[in-house]
Amino acid sequence: MNLMDLPTILSGPILRRVEPSHIYIWIALSNRHKLSAKLYHIESTEGTEHEYHEIDCDSETTTFRAGKQLYISLIKLTPNGSTFPVNTLLGYNLHFQKNAKVLDLQDFGLLGHNLPHSITYGDLRFPSFYIRDPKQQQTNILYGSCRKLHGKGEDTLSQGDVAVENNYLDLENRPGTLFLLGDQIYADDVPDPVFPIMTDAGKRLIGKEENLAEIEPRLNEKPFHTSLSQTRGRQYIMERFCKFTSSHCRNHAMTHGEYAALYLLSWSPELWDSYTDNCTFPTFNESNKKNQIYFIYENNERNKEENVYKKEYEEQVEDVKETYKTLSKIRRLLANIPTYMIFDDHDITDDWNISHHWKNNVFQSNLGRHVVANGLAAYWLFQGWGNDPDQFNDSFLKTMWKYCRSYDARSAAHGAWEEMLWNFDQWNFVAPTNPTSIFLDTRTQRKYDHSPLPVSLGRTIEEKDRPPQLIGERGWQTITDCLYTSGWKSGEALLIISPAPVYGIGLIESFLNQYIYPLKTIGVPVTTAFDFESWKYNGEGFSELLYQIKEWNPSHCFILSGDVHYASAVTTNVEFPDHDKLCIYQFTSSPMNNMSFSGVQGGLMKAIVTINAAKRRNKEINRYCDASYDIVKQKRNTPCPDDFTWKEKIRYLSSNRGPIIETDNNLGHLVITPTFVQNSLLQAKKEITYAPITLS
Repeated sequence: MNLMDLPTILSGPILRRVEPSHIYIWIALSNRHKLSAKLYHIESTEGTEHEYHEIDCDSETTTFRAGKQLYISLIKLTPNGSTFPVNTLLGYNLHFQKNAKVLDLQDFGLLGHNLPHSITYGDLRFPSFYIRDPKQQQTNILYGSCRKLHGKGEDTLSQGDVAVENNYLDLENRPGTLFLLGDQIYADDVPDPVFPIMTDAGKRLIGKEENLAEIEPRLNEKPFHTSLSQTRGRQYIMERFCKFTSSHCRNHAMTHGEYAALYLLSWSPELWDSYTDNCTFPTFNESNKKNQIYFIYENNERNKEENVYKKEYEEQVEDVKETYKTLSKIRRLLANIPTYMIFDDHDITDDWNISHHWKNNVFQSNLGRHVVANGLAAYWLFQGWGNDPDQFNDSFLKTMWKYCRSYDARSAAHGAWEEMLWNFDQWNFVAPTNPTSIFLDTRTQRKYDHSPLPVSLGRTIEEKDRPPQLIGERGWQTITDCLYTSGWKSGEALLIISPAPVYGIGLIESFLNQYIYPLKTIGVPVTTAFDFESWKYNGEGFSELLYQIKEWNPSHCFILSGDVHYASAVTTNVEFPDHDKLCIYQFTSSPMNNMSFSGVQGGLMKAIVTINAAKRRNKEINRYCDASYDIVKQKRNTPCPDDFTWKEKIRYLSSNRGPIIETDNNLGHLVITPTFVQNSLLQAKKEITYAPITLS
């Protein structure tokens, strides 16, 4: 492993919250610099050289030292005047001062034509973006979810870079906002060849090894004191000591530095280039000889185990190399488009808060509670902080800083830090798009029903936890306050960002509920590609969502989602007992780089979808919610009961290629105007489009 010095710029710059009153730019450095930014108005006339006019603005930087070699900064630009110019091309440069020496992005090889890591488009001198006029009723959004370092196929987030590159001077068609809808990292599913990089980089970034044995003394015992740092050595630790339930957690991130390393590896080639030569890894045999791989067996089964591990290792190496090839494009995209992010489970761990039983078990585990807090702290630094920095007050920052100054698990600061992160209820936020976008936290604001749910499979009958309401009453109040505080008014159009689709494909959800869920509830291990966390699985929670939207009363309601490893488009017309009506447009894009419909279960799912898609294409499905909150699909000639809670007509939209779902890697592209909505899916070799929807 190449142990070069860490590069000064570890990741970024990433353009974060942008609006006429202020602009935020995020960057991660390995050493402290005094940072500032300059903003330019770019005048571009076809056939002539671009002109760059500096805009008078204040530059203010807040830096959080998360480790000895990890400095996370937010640079805030504020206009010295009323507002920044809108609907015009803007560019920026960053300046890095250390002692008397001042560098800019060009000194780091990031500005210029034909440079391997350049973050500029075409012949522009600087990374660029634009601010849409808030009064202009149009938005152009890229959206997607689920990026795994060893996902199959091309990482389609790079197609967002292609979309911007093809339109970088055409502000009418250039995507203006990027939404990342969850699973930006897979903390629970780290590929074998990446594990040594993650663990070593985690220590170097923080400057010390987080002593997990202070939290869980059993880690000092055999075999855990060695398996903890070996590839594939953490499955038992995560299951038994942390009480996690991921079936792929053999290389799970645990320390704050390890979570941070995964973000850096996911967003930039810089850390890769410090550890590998063009993403070249040690062979499996080399790692094995150095005792870097954990094996369960020591007897005759060892050879069989080695053969299985070697095959998986070599396959993962090739998959990671494919992801690495796209990182310069992804870095450029993130530098040139305002980006907003919300977590889903894999950003912390698979099944995060899936049930009250899960949450309680993990909280009662000292190590599990600590690892979840590490994941949330990293989420804040790398994702949450830049969404809306004003949401995090001085008390939040002080509590974070007190613990991160020492990473002492025995200190009072550690307890206060854990308590704050586990109880924090302001992860939802509003993005300043037009229409306004409200991002829902569907992970930490859940409501659990403690009454048992009967589940049967053949002659086996069990009582299990009921699926949760993804947002409870308190969560809805917090979200409503956040929405109205942003200035949004009832009667305006609204974008709702829900990591889990509100309207998935009923065919798939029914298949999971009828065939896969019973297997999981009686202890049969089934793939984590299929999660049982649809809004639909809790009728009361689903109804609360619909009634909340009804109360907000948007003129048009659009929902963007990810999570489910397929893309789809759905429209629905909801009617309530008081005869009020609600029209909702749901667009889902998933995965960007994690195709999961493979193997026996995935193949069965694909076959079922293929057989049944024609029956549903362009046909309405009628269903209602009864007084007991059971969601019932209406059969032909069966009337809806008079005491319904709501009823609706759903239509699954087919693409220009025919199917109602797309399971290959994809990135959503949504254009909304006052009169129509155009949704499409960007892929490596094609673009899938849906017919425009006319808005009434």
